[in-house]
Amino acid sequence: MIIRSDETIDVPFATGGVMRTHIFRPAVEGRYPGVALFSEIYQVTEPIRRLAAFVAGHGYCVAVPEVYHDYETPGTVLRYDPAGTDRGNLLKLTKPVSAFDADATATLNLLTAHPACNGRLATMGVCLGGHLAYRAALDPRVTAAACFYATDIHSGTLGFGRNDDSLARMAELKAETLFVWGRQDPHVPFTGREAIRARLEAVGATYEWHEVNGQHAFLRDEGPRYDPALFVEATGWMFAMFRRVLAS
Repeated sequence: MIIRSDETIDVPFATGGVMRTHIFRPAVEGRYPGVALFSEIYQVTEPIRRLAAFVAGHGYCVAVPEVYHDYETPGTVLRYDPAGTDRGNLLKLTKPVSAFDADATATLNLLTAHPACNGRLATMGVCLGGHLAYRAALDPRVTAAACFYATDIHSGTLGFGRNDDSLARMAELKAETLFVWGRQDPHVPFTGREAIRARLEAVGATYEWHEVNGQHAFLRDEGPRYDPALFVEATGWMFAMFRRVLAS
C-alpha cells in the first residue's frame, strides 16, 4: 500500500511548547485503525521513520510523537553515537513519568480526531518506546499494544526519580498486549523478564509473549544488531494481533 509520510502536527501543551507528531498513513483516502508508535531514546530517526512507514503500509494511520519535545526543539533527532545515547538516557531520567503519560494521552487524542483514523486504537514501541506503548495502553481506548524489548518496566526506573508505577498499574491493563524480548539483551535480563511475566499472570492479563535469540534493538534496520529475519517474524506477530483485535 502506498503511503503518505509528509504530515506533521504540532500539538500545543499548556506548559508551553509543542509536541511535534509525525503522521504516516495510506495515500488512499479512507479511515484506518490508529497506531501510536513510541520511539527509542533517539526520537524520530530514519529507522523509526521506516518502521512507521512499514506499519502504515499495512493499512494503519500511525502517529509518532517526539518523546523529548519538552527539552529539544521540534525536529531534533539524536544520533546513534555516544553523545546521542548519553543525551537520550539523561532525558529519559529527567522527564517525569506524568509528562510521558500526558504525551501518550495527547497522541491518542490526536489520532481519534484525525480524519484518516477510524477511532480504533493500538500502541507500539521499541526500547523506551516499548515501555511507553505499555503505559499508553492503560488508556481504556487502546485495545492492543505491541511492546518490543521494553526497558525499565521490570526495574521501575523510568523517569525523574527512577520510581515509576508500571508494574503496580498492570492490573488496570485491559488491552491485549504483545511482548517481544531479545534473550541476549542486557537491558532486560532473565530475572526482569520473569518479573514482568509473573505480574501479567497475577493480574490475569491477556497477552502474548515471545523471547527470541536477539540483541537489544534487533528491529532497528541500522547498525550491527539488526536481524532482518527476526524483524519479519516479530512484526508479523504484531500485525496478526492488530488485525484480530482492531477488527473485532
